[in-house]
Amino acid sequence: MVAGASRYAEILKAPHAARLLAGTLVGRLPNATAHIAIVLFTRAEGGSYTLAGALAAVYGLATAVGQPLLGRLVDLYGQPRVQLPAAAVSALAMALLAASGLAALPAAYAAVAVAGLFTPPLEGGLRALWPGVLGHREDRVHTAYAMDAVAQEVMFTVGPLLVTLLVTLWSPAAALLVINAVGVAGALSVVVSEPSRTWRSAPREAHWLGALRSPGLLVLLGSFFFVGLALGSITVAGVAYADDHGSDAVYGWLMAALGLGALVGGAVYGARQWAGAPERRLRVIVGLLALGYLPLALTPGVPAMTALAAVSGVFLAPALACAFIVVDRHAPRGTVTEAFSWVVTTFGVGAAAGTAAAGPAVELGGTATGFAVAGAGGIAALLVLLATGRVLAVPGHSEHIASADENDRSGAVEPGFSSGHQA
Repeated sequence: MVAGASRYAEILKAPHAARLLAGTLVGRLPNATAHIAIVLFTRAEGGSYTLAGALAAVYGLATAVGQPLLGRLVDLYGQPRVQLPAAAVSALAMALLAASGLAALPAAYAAVAVAGLFTPPLEGGLRALWPGVLGHREDRVHTAYAMDAVAQEVMFTVGPLLVTLLVTLWSPAAALLVINAVGVAGALSVVVSEPSRTWRSAPREAHWLGALRSPGLLVLLGSFFFVGLALGSITVAGVAYADDHGSDAVYGWLMAALGLGALVGGAVYGARQWAGAPERRLRVIVGLLALGYLPLALTPGVPAMTALAAVSGVFLAPALACAFIVVDRHAPRGTVTEAFSWVVTTFGVGAAAGTAAAGPAVELGGTATGFAVAGAGGIAALLVLLATGRVLAVPGHSEHIASADENDRSGAVEPGFSSGHQA
């Protein structure tokens, strides 16, 4: 752990690194808390669980569509021309939702769709910036992946509590306004920095599929669709569990516990080095992640349920962390932002499917059935990796793949990773 902490400290000393990390985390806060904020807002306005799940699903689907499109535009035209305008449009759409409420459902659906569609691809953008900021040293870049991902777990731990606090102090509508205003400020901080202004993607081969022409990347995305499904179902089932126990605060604690578990798991995972190919290790980690989701369907009392939520998050960060380097190994040259944005898309589609499925599951079978959707998602994610292991085992031709292959052949170990969810 001490060695891992020293590696993180070294990265933060690099020019612009701390600013880029902080700005990206703040800029991603609206997207990281959107499903929670939308569900709480809908319930406060008198909407049903099904409506809350449907609105959150539309947001997730719109994000899924927008992320790779915006990511490809970033690869083609640079970050400032895309990131800041997108953040502003997304925030304005959420402000419209907060102001108009659910009186006109078509307007509400349109608002969340626009907000999701224009969510800026800040996460992929940051990981595209790390090589240039860190002198194209692969060991430092991998450590940076770990560091920014561990920091994101702090955001996913604090984010639900922040939304709950804003709802308690003011209202769900106020929470939407504040969170999105803060997000625009974060995006602004990133795009006015020198690395963001001067970054250009590597030359790319013209192909309409872009990053999706990589078979290994397609396998990874297929698996993490189901991880997103599990997380999306937990969002809705967690609200139902809180209602069963008579307090909205319970929901915030459950989501924060899940994030805290991921933070601890990610920090431990990222503090050591790991030998062997990350593709093989990913299967083991996803299997452990699936096992962590299954006990949530027991829905015990609040203290025990909070503990189960924390346990269920422990292997989420390592799974995503390992996926970061797999994406880097399989992304075609010149598609790095788009490739990482496809991970966000996968989570968006999966989370949308999870929220859409969990709403009716809760209303028909109760809270436990909603959490059972999460367990099924984890198992499905593992099965995809097990069934397609040979495809994922063959790296593509990413911008960093040469040195990664050389490390494998020489028997070197790669730094551990840890990550935030949402991907």
